[in-house]
Amino acid sequence: MSRPPIWRMFQVTTSGSRALFRFTTGIHFRRSLLPLALSNGVRCLATSSTQKPSWSRHGPLLFAVLSSSVASGILGYTLASKEPIQHDYLESPKYGSPHDFQKGIKELREVFSPRGIVSTDPEVLESHGFSTMNSYHPGHPHSVVVFVKSTEDVAEVVKIANRYKMPVVAYSGGTSLEGQFIAHPVGGICVNLAGMDKIIQINEADSDIVVQAGCQWQDINAALQEQGIGLFFPLDPAPGATIGGMIATGCSGTNAVRYGTAKGEWFLNATVVLPSGEVIKTRRRARKSSAGFDTTKLFIGAEGSLGIVTEATLRLAPLLPTTVAVVQFPDVVQATEAVREMINSGASVQCVELLDDKFMHATNRFGASSRKWPEKDSLFIKLQGSSQAGIKETSRIVKAIVEKHGGTGYELAKSPEDAADLWADRKNAHFSTISLLPGCQSWPTDVCVPVSRLPTLIYETKKDLEESGLVATIVGHVGDGNFHAQMLMEGQEDYEKARKVSDRMVQRALALDGTCTGEHGVGLGKRKYLNEELGTGTVELMKTVKRALDPYNLFNPGKLYPEALETSVKR
Repeated sequence: MSRPPIWRMFQVTTSGSRALFRFTTGIHFRRSLLPLALSNGVRCLATSSTQKPSWSRHGPLLFAVLSSSVASGILGYTLASKEPIQHDYLESPKYGSPHDFQKGIKELREVFSPRGIVSTDPEVLESHGFSTMNSYHPGHPHSVVVFVKSTEDVAEVVKIANRYKMPVVAYSGGTSLEGQFIAHPVGGICVNLAGMDKIIQINEADSDIVVQAGCQWQDINAALQEQGIGLFFPLDPAPGATIGGMIATGCSGTNAVRYGTAKGEWFLNATVVLPSGEVIKTRRRARKSSAGFDTTKLFIGAEGSLGIVTEATLRLAPLLPTTVAVVQFPDVVQATEAVREMINSGASVQCVELLDDKFMHATNRFGASSRKWPEKDSLFIKLQGSSQAGIKETSRIVKAIVEKHGGTGYELAKSPEDAADLWADRKNAHFSTISLLPGCQSWPTDVCVPVSRLPTLIYETKKDLEESGLVATIVGHVGDGNFHAQMLMEGQEDYEKARKVSDRMVQRALALDGTCTGEHGVGLGKRKYLNEELGTGTVELMKTVKRALDPYNLFNPGKLYPEALETSVKR
């Protein structure tokens, strides 16, 4: 006797699984699967009976097939009967009502009241949702701020946010420049991680360190120095920046020309609270791994829209001797041409910063500097070497290059203290510029292009700024093609000028195969450029990941992802 055709058995056993697959891929499937599974099983038995099989031989097999068919049919029917998420919350957000928000705040107080870390004080809400100093974006107050102390606290907050459909925005250092921590217009929960600032573990032998997300990079390096450990964390954005924010924005800093950016290998792993409230750790502490996706990088530059980082393991670098040299130039073009040759020469340069004449004037005016500078376009260069002899040789090479390109007044720091003072003048860039127009609002922005195209971009931008009449300075991490313009505004007319200058600056950068932001991130201010820079296909891929991890668009909504275009690829 021949057995029933194998395809008939396959038809029976896969009927429920097919529905499960259809459900998990988001296709609405309402047809009852149980009758289908039963009918398939009976049909299979009927086919076999016409061939008069021996029950003792085929009965157990057929019974097993029928049982599995019924089970899979029930499972498939149950799952397919549940309503899948049909609404696109990313393109058209829907959040809880004001009453829902109040219920959520009440539950937050009940959960966290013993620790007193929930605040609805108007001043606290405003300070977390507005930044007239750092950002030109209009702010919105959060509904509540929760000062968390642990990963478990963050997870509990997120679960409550899910119950009441409240937006969640992470906050730590408050130094971001593109509105990343500003509240959504409907309000929501601000999760303040500044109190999670502990160094958990220093692994000197492995050159890494485990920290909480609220740790500031300066404090990490100070702690290593205090313990006599000859290592440091080289990413150095603005003073006050925290590890969580640095990961979120994909930051870098002045050391990027030598050590790269946050999107390199400086973050070995991260502990992340997902929008569902689940806590994950992206990988182990090994220096390298080829085990699956590099999920750590999924959260670098995601601006808190895919998860909230609560802990991270950072790779450290040997702390080598350095010193600082300063030199002036006739114009920014000659200065940037000198940098290009300097980098290509292989000279051991850790940082090279362009500060234009307007900035040097601001530094003199600010008064924090111990000296008065020539108010000319200048380069501040940090030289690195394994010995003082090596630094002197690097200095000789650099001096010859800058003088070849019209540099004058080359000055090398006389001591480590002198070098620190020189470099502090560079790091005070933001506050020095603001001092030029007390009481003003600031529009800071940055772009990045291939290094060879930087002279053209800086020259055209500087000319544009002068013609606009705005008070502005230019500061550049010119060793990697990145520079910043900081424009000051006293009213709506200045705001409109700054908006147009910023837009032209981005368009020039994109035309030169560059990017709309080298290190500030996208936030609110640069969303509109992503489709042009990345292409709609790449943007749709980013949105697909966002929808998968955060289907209700609770995490930092309204940031990073551009609004849908009519010509966008249909999902």
